[in-house]
Amino acid sequence: MPTDSLFDRRGFLKKSTLTALAAALGTDIAFADKMPRGYLPLILGEEDALKGKHKEMVVLSDRPWNVEAPIHLLDDKVTPVESMFIRNNGLVPEKIDVSKWTLTINGESVNKPKTYSLAELKKKFKHHTYQLTLECGGNSRSGFVPTASGNQWGDGAVHCAQWTGVRLKDILADVGLKNNAVYIGYYGKDLHPSRDPSKAAISRGVPMAKALEDETLVAWALNGKDIPEFHGYPLRLVVGGWPASVSGKWLHTISVRDRVHDGAKMDGHSYRVPRQPVEPGAQLPETDEYYKIIESMPVKSLITFPRSGAVIETGRKLPLRGHAWAGDRAVKEVSVSLDYGATWQACTLEAPVNRLAWQHWNAELAFPAQGYYEVWVRATDEAGVAQPMVTPAWNPGGYLNNACHRIAVKVA
Repeated sequence: MPTDSLFDRRGFLKKSTLTALAAALGTDIAFADKMPRGYLPLILGEEDALKGKHKEMVVLSDRPWNVEAPIHLLDDKVTPVESMFIRNNGLVPEKIDVSKWTLTINGESVNKPKTYSLAELKKKFKHHTYQLTLECGGNSRSGFVPTASGNQWGDGAVHCAQWTGVRLKDILADVGLKNNAVYIGYYGKDLHPSRDPSKAAISRGVPMAKALEDETLVAWALNGKDIPEFHGYPLRLVVGGWPASVSGKWLHTISVRDRVHDGAKMDGHSYRVPRQPVEPGAQLPETDEYYKIIESMPVKSLITFPRSGAVIETGRKLPLRGHAWAGDRAVKEVSVSLDYGATWQACTLEAPVNRLAWQHWNAELAFPAQGYYEVWVRATDEAGVAQPMVTPAWNPGGYLNNACHRIAVKVA
């Protein structure tokens, strides 16, 4: 039921709404007359985003939902839905009618706006499936000291699943672009957390070169099934290798701009980092002079097996495995260390199944004696850029922490 039908003109819950609620609960609504104006009781809030998720998923917030995976749940080569992180800036649309869902392409730099039904998209354009790495720009934010603003993600705000849809570049070619096209911006039907219809929860975008890549999809399927509600059902923009915030959920419009897109979460320090290193804890004027937009994500890797805290017997080798990725680039090598980075052992590294998919690595480690060890992993991309062993430069938004992942191991 649309939210506006629940309230009267003054913003208080209607008596009919309260009566219906009481009937559904089988009891009276205590202190109903004390509810603040515009307040929506929990019973009318979003559904539980943890339905269909693994029981070990970690909830960082529930309005909007932000949920991450413990690292050992990311061991699959193709991330299952039950282990995929959720990063929502707004609330799931209250009413989704697939039969009436459309995608509109408009903006200053299209020849003429055009609207497609979901059925038309599926019929008119060739379907493509890619496995794509999506990582929250704030993944590993909790590693920054002092604390940076935002949800304090561990290392589990990343996944690499299979997406099926049509290439955005094919849709844009059908619409027709002007020569002054610079950027695209998306618009979704998610609600601002305040439920104020005049506010957008998020509306980000990418430059035309990224929008026109083969792997940039307008997708309706995830791992061969309809995209789940909390991941953008029924239509989502999917842009691999860049912050997951550019992969707009509940997609209904893409605007082709003659300038850098200026939607919600494109300013301040949202998904932006200082142009120059800053002192930890410093605050900068939130202008283009001081900040730049995050584009390709940095090289990074994870140990997905074994779990931190593993205990092995003296004389036995420890099998290790995990994933590595590097934004728009490929990973060239992965190494592991058991002596805090003094020496490194090369791992076996697989090629990606397609561009912008993470790469799998494995190794075996022998330990010289009994004791407590830390196993570190470090990836290097094709341009020769390696992960830092410690937390990289601090920034106010807590973005792009790609320090080496590590696990604790006891040999006894």
